[in-house]
Amino acid sequence: MLVAAAVCPCPPLLVPEVAAGAAPELDAARDACADAVGVLAASRPDLLVVVGPADESGTFRHGAVGTFAGFGVDVSVRLGAGEPGAQRLPASLAVGAWLLERAGWADAPVQGHAVAERLEPGPCAEAGEELASRAGRVALLVMGDGSACRTLKAPGYLDERATAFDAVAAAALGSADIAALKGLDDRLAHELKAAGRAPWQVLAGAAADAGLAGRLLYEDAPYGVGYFVGVWS
Repeated sequence: MLVAAAVCPCPPLLVPEVAAGAAPELDAARDACADAVGVLAASRPDLLVVVGPADESGTFRHGAVGTFAGFGVDVSVRLGAGEPGAQRLPASLAVGAWLLERAGWADAPVQGHAVAERLEPGPCAEAGEELASRAGRVALLVMGDGSACRTLKAPGYLDERATAFDAVAAAALGSADIAALKGLDDRLAHELKAAGRAPWQVLAGAAADAGLAGRLLYEDAPYGVGYFVGVWS
């Protein structure tokens, strides 16, 4: 059963070594993410699952390794404590693993679940239901960004629909509105390059019967990309 969830953005720029001289620009986001991970620890889960977007869906075991070498820095992370495994994490889960390492996570075993960015809403919700059934007390660290089309210099250029899409997503994440998350348009999300849509709908499926309340800790659009940090508990 799902007992808590944290929602965090997943840009590799959260890792200061990747951001380099621009690192201070995301300090507020990093602080909010640290607070969100603290809520997960306080929920005393039997299992923590890090959920994030990727090209293909897949499950990652405790100890899977991620690296930011592709972003120009020699920084590696591991999913949970213990011996490193052979699996290699996609970028979103590597950022989640970095957040957990930064927090000194040792509260419960950790698994990873990558969600294909084009996975339709129904299968996303079904995946969430399955994750919530993996242990008596399950917590989720849900990684994902909003639209990448908020400004002219955004990765997806300016799209006038982006602000409204992000407003709906932020309100749903901040109020644990499961119906609103399930109702996010997957085609529009793809057009707006909103990589968080599928992971958020996994969260909606996992939380269907959990009765959790939500709170938004951070909302901004640096670099023209919607970043949200929230907690459900």
